[in-house]
Amino acid sequence: MLYPPEVQRRFYEASRKWLENAEVPPLEQARTRIEELRELIRYHEWRYYVLNDPVISDYEYDQLYKTLEAWEETYPELITPDSPTQRVSSDLTPSFQTVRHRVPMLSLDNSYNAEDLLEFDKQVRKLADLPEGEPIAYVVEPKFDGGSIALLYENDRLERAATRGNGLEGEEITPNIKTIRSVPLQAPFSRHGIATAELRGEALIRKDVFENLNRERAEKGLPPFANPRNAATGGLRTKDPQDTAARKTDAFVYQLSYAADAEGNDLLPTLESHHKAILLLGELGFKVPHEATKRCRDIHEAIEFCTLWEGKREAYPYEIDGMVLKVDSLELQRRCGATSHHPRWAMAFKFKAKQATTRLLEVQFHVGKTGAVTPVAKLEPVQLAGVTVSSVSLHNEDFILSKDIRIGDHVLVERAGDVIPYIVKPLTDLRDGSEKPIEFPRSCPVCHTPLVRLDGEAAWRCTNYNCEAQVLQRLIFHVSKDAMDIEGLGKANIEKFYQLGWVRSLADIYRLDYDRIAQLEGFGEKSAANLRAAIEKAKKNPVHRLLHSLSIHHLGKRASRLLAAHIDHVLDLKDWTEEDFTRIKDIGPIVAQNVRAFFQNPENIRMLQEMEALGVNMRPTEDDRPPEPAEEGPLSGKTILFTGTLQHMTRKEAQERAAAAGARNVSAVSGNLDILVVGEKAGSKLRKAQALGTVQILSEEEFLKLLGEDGSA
Repeated sequence: MLYPPEVQRRFYEASRKWLENAEVPPLEQARTRIEELRELIRYHEWRYYVLNDPVISDYEYDQLYKTLEAWEETYPELITPDSPTQRVSSDLTPSFQTVRHRVPMLSLDNSYNAEDLLEFDKQVRKLADLPEGEPIAYVVEPKFDGGSIALLYENDRLERAATRGNGLEGEEITPNIKTIRSVPLQAPFSRHGIATAELRGEALIRKDVFENLNRERAEKGLPPFANPRNAATGGLRTKDPQDTAARKTDAFVYQLSYAADAEGNDLLPTLESHHKAILLLGELGFKVPHEATKRCRDIHEAIEFCTLWEGKREAYPYEIDGMVLKVDSLELQRRCGATSHHPRWAMAFKFKAKQATTRLLEVQFHVGKTGAVTPVAKLEPVQLAGVTVSSVSLHNEDFILSKDIRIGDHVLVERAGDVIPYIVKPLTDLRDGSEKPIEFPRSCPVCHTPLVRLDGEAAWRCTNYNCEAQVLQRLIFHVSKDAMDIEGLGKANIEKFYQLGWVRSLADIYRLDYDRIAQLEGFGEKSAANLRAAIEKAKKNPVHRLLHSLSIHHLGKRASRLLAAHIDHVLDLKDWTEEDFTRIKDIGPIVAQNVRAFFQNPENIRMLQEMEALGVNMRPTEDDRPPEPAEEGPLSGKTILFTGTLQHMTRKEAQERAAAAGARNVSAVSGNLDILVVGEKAGSKLRKAQALGTVQILSEEEFLKLLGEDGSA
């Protein structure tokens, strides 16, 4: 292990002392003290970025980092290239130099079924001159869908980083790679006699981080990144390392391709196996895919593991498009050798295709709940990762122009995360001259109001708040699962009630005539009664759901929760200034302006007053004010989530106990979740956590025992 338990305990205790005394030391003590602080910060970066298991808060880490910055500013002559402060350079890279890899970065041969893998096993046996029936051990690991990188360490320091390039040579991207905090700036290879080491790895962006990046870009009016892979690889070659850092790129390593001592002697054979090399890299502080990697006894076990992960791929926090089989024995790898294209001892098992080609037939323009006009491509239906795709969002005018997409084009379509289809590019070589440019409208396709495009935004918008399309989309969103979550009142029923003239504002939803609804085809007394019960239940929703359901531009779930925690009544917001909003951490000026504009509109205030008169809750509930975690406790630094029906306490009581024990309550399963407490009838959250493989799953009784209680409370 990079840091033995006794060292970790010492570092944890040292963190507290450093936070209590951060005075700049005199010069004669500075060199030692600064290096001690650097090592402490490296430890916390390893816990956070590699293990995903921090032991101090983000604020405490920031204080340690700022202390180091202040000390290095006082003594600039003591700054070293591997200091944590030197990760993000402010210098622009005018061009990328070409560098030669120590060992060629070859491609992988591909397989698409078990028969291919069985044939691969036969070929390995033949190349290695093994008798029939003797099992070959394989290491199976994820085939990441990111950008390949090569990391060169000399005398324990990261000396150079490069792209794959043509396999023999790549572009040097060291300043950009240094911004990736899961890549150590120094690693103790010398403990194992290694003076020079070259590693293979993959730069990529975690799925939930990618979603947040695109959400932030949308709020700034910037076009979204197409997929995590493009965002990650683009970040590797940006000329500004700060851009790489802003994308929150991550990196796994999956091979030690070169290791030599100070005299240049090859040390790889001493490791004996690829699996031992991976374990070594993990011990040295690198991020390796332990949870999705397995050493298999033979090809049959390897095939089972590949099949298992094909079913779990979407639950994995990172994009993977297959699994890679590698002969574990380095001696057998040597015997198998390589072609000029690929090693003969490794093969990629590719998952079902997520890309396909089809033809773009027409473009329709849809008006959203905030007035944004979105172009939607209608395609010749095509099978993609198990579903039929016939419609794809084209995002905005800039997206269309940047890719030069035209009506009639043959296009390459991909499903991001097997969920959202998008157009990767038009196949321009197949054009015959009949294709037509897409003309973006300059007036609303529904109400014909002239469209506007605000500075810094990519979307054209209809400014008519009463545009029928916007009104309908706001109604649909208001009742959706992400907003007020009114069961039985989905898109189809809202559209039906709108056509009948029964709903024209959000308030109308809460004064529906259930007797008339019962007479509609497809309804009846029971359905109408169920709908009434669902709406009555929604009236009691916490305020953060109501705020989010109002379709205020840029006001998402998180910002809605922040606002709800700072008010006593929803209509308090009509008296807030922009400064009142921006005093709340993470509420920016754009959100402040938009929310203030909504609450300055008398029509909106009247609508909310009507809703309150109809019984809709306007005062924050306990759910709007989650308990703050205690600074210390048995769960300090952990994130926790409760799912299913608890027997000994309410969900709110459980969250309060967790917070009192130092845990931070979260609302969803993700790669950042540490503990899931499971009650009766747990559903999708439990399945997702099990698929991740990194979440500690506890029963209610186990949770109470963790707190020192006997479970009888």
